[in-house]
Amino acid sequence: MAKSPKKPAAAFFDVDNTLVRGSTSFQFGKVAYRLKFFPRKDFIAFAWHQVVFLSKGETEHMLSAIKDRALGLVKGRSYDEMIKLVEKVYTGEIKQRIWPETAKIAKQHIEAGREVWLITAAPQEMGQEIAKQLGLTGALGTRLEHVNGVFTGGIVGKPLHGKQKAKAIRKLAQDRGYSLRKSFAYSDSHNDLPMLTSVGHAVAVNPDKLLKIYAKSAGWKIYDFKRKELRPQKKTAKQEIKIGKRG
Repeated sequence: MAKSPKKPAAAFFDVDNTLVRGSTSFQFGKVAYRLKFFPRKDFIAFAWHQVVFLSKGETEHMLSAIKDRALGLVKGRSYDEMIKLVEKVYTGEIKQRIWPETAKIAKQHIEAGREVWLITAAPQEMGQEIAKQLGLTGALGTRLEHVNGVFTGGIVGKPLHGKQKAKAIRKLAQDRGYSLRKSFAYSDSHNDLPMLTSVGHAVAVNPDKLLKIYAKSAGWKIYDFKRKELRPQKKTAKQEIKIGKRG
């Protein structure tokens, strides 16, 4: 009887504060404000959430507030208009905020023959644009509802956050034949523990306090690219990829 083929590994990356410094939803809001999509008072609220996000990491309350404002922002706008805006946001704001170290690890996974997916609470269109620009496999994100090419201000299903991220990668693994035991996941937030604990190789990147405590106790790799003195040597990232090949 022939043996069934071995399942390949994949790599899953959170986006905000893991791959991109700060909140991509905030950057979207900033560009939209410049184009007069919404008033100055709403931009000030976006700015405050960015300060909190950079200093304390994501919280349920903050993510909910950003999501609600983002939904209000696109309500009544056309899908094509949204895609053009996302492209402007990437070029003008996000590109310069990508952590080069995290992007390099993601590309090393691609070079090692693995599919690499961005898993983000931000709108899926934003994740897809970042993945396309970095040459990654694809992205899953919160799905904004649109009818006849116009956004309704609602979402399809639930925001891709917390346990929903774990469900998303399990579905991906089932559909594309991945071995989660061999796969990798990267995040900065303890809210992503459901995703991180779903794979065999979890890595904390720029971790918040709770994730750092958990990662240390679990023996996970920890990368803190916000502190130059703690940046790993180049060979460390390569060694991590090689370990995955043997797994």
